[in-house]
Amino acid sequence: MDVIEFFELSAGKWFSQRTVHNLNSGELQAGKSDLKIEILTASDAAVVKLCQQHSINPASTKLTSVRISWDGIPDRTEAKQIGSTILAIVPNPDNPSVGQVLQDKGNTRYVMGGDDVLTLITESDTIHAEERLWYLIPNLRLRTSVVKQANGTEQASFCSEIRMGVIAKIPD
Repeated sequence: MDVIEFFELSAGKWFSQRTVHNLNSGELQAGKSDLKIEILTASDAAVVKLCQQHSINPASTKLTSVRISWDGIPDRTEAKQIGSTILAIVPNPDNPSVGQVLQDKGNTRYVMGGDDVLTLITESDTIHAEERLWYLIPNLRLRTSVVKQANGTEQASFCSEIRMGVIAKIPD
């Protein structure tokens, strides 16, 4: 599977359960949310704007774009969070198993392994995050992550996501 196929397989409505472990304090948090992942076209206005922010022409690059929306409670003590983001996945033309994930904030790159595991790596002056995603079956996806902050805080998380329904691809 390549990265484009991976994200196309992600389209749909998902129920997500997440456990986060603060490695410094030992504190555990558990949360759940509903996710909606939609495939967008390269001509979608939000995709064009995102690509322009990163000086990339979406018409001349093989990319796929998704809108991820969430509605959930990250921890039983926290307020409900609702939001969305757009990602544009841009494979390296010389080696499509690596590339960039464009987003409004952060610098993310990906590595698509031969074992169909997608690794997302986000780095900045204040954070280093590595997230791995894979499918056990098409309707069950797993994620793990390790986040290290410049202040020394480290967190590890595990997430299981169950597809509740498929969202049709928007035609070009």
